[in-house]
Amino acid sequence: MLPAAARLTKSQEFRLVVRRGRRAGRSRLVVHALRPDPAIASSAGAVGEAASEVEQNTAPTRESTGSTRVGFVVSKAVGVAVVRHRVTRRLRHLIRDRLPALPEGTLVVVRALPPAAGATSDELGADLDAALRKLRIDRPDGPRIVSK
Repeated sequence: MLPAAARLTKSQEFRLVVRRGRRAGRSRLVVHALRPDPAIASSAGAVGEAASEVEQNTAPTRESTGSTRVGFVVSKAVGVAVVRHRVTRRLRHLIRDRLPALPEGTLVVVRALPPAAGATSDELGADLDAALRKLRIDRPDGPRIVSK
């Protein structure tokens, strides 16, 4: 389970990451990531001007922190509810182990594609690692994202 502080919850946050962030696609998933701009980011850890737009349009539900936050999009194209929830649980478990490798303040959206329904956790993990490496969002001073 991801802690509440590590979850994207508002549609505006998802929209922001998908529209302004970088994207890396694989056969089973697509990862969108929006890194903080250190020159613009506030001391509270906002993701530059883009995050301030989100904060102006919505009332905050909790204190904004500089922590990395992640959201998941698993549409009905992936399968019935049981399958979608299974894919979401697997992705949540996989990203939880990779959170320490991501820079503080990074916003990430993981979108599952229909082939994710039949994929194993190892296959999803390999796709997730490859997408994160392609986006080059691992910390230079922290743990590296490597595949098994």
